[in-house]
Amino acid sequence: MRPTSLLRSGGPKIPYPKHVWSPAGGWYAQPANWKANTAIMGAVIFGIAAMTWSLSADREHREHMPQPEAFFPSRYWSRQVREYEREQRGREGGSS
Repeated sequence: MRPTSLLRSGGPKIPYPKHVWSPAGGWYAQPANWKANTAIMGAVIFGIAAMTWSLSADREHREHMPQPEAFFPSRYWSRQVREYEREQRGREGGSS
């Protein structure tokens, strides 16, 4: 191999045993359906995260409710806070 070729590339692939099995695919693995496998695993991870998020929001309990106009991100998904704010708006509308 010429010196200039060595500088431009990583060199040839190293010899490796062909009989070794690996769950990750072994040396230089590039399965034909890697895009589909990646999309499926991404959907699975997203689904697990969504279920965990939903379970967490259902079980969330607040002792003190947030101030009416303060920034409070979980007011959009916490059932207890949404019901409390709906009740407060009903009281304000009914007292006038």
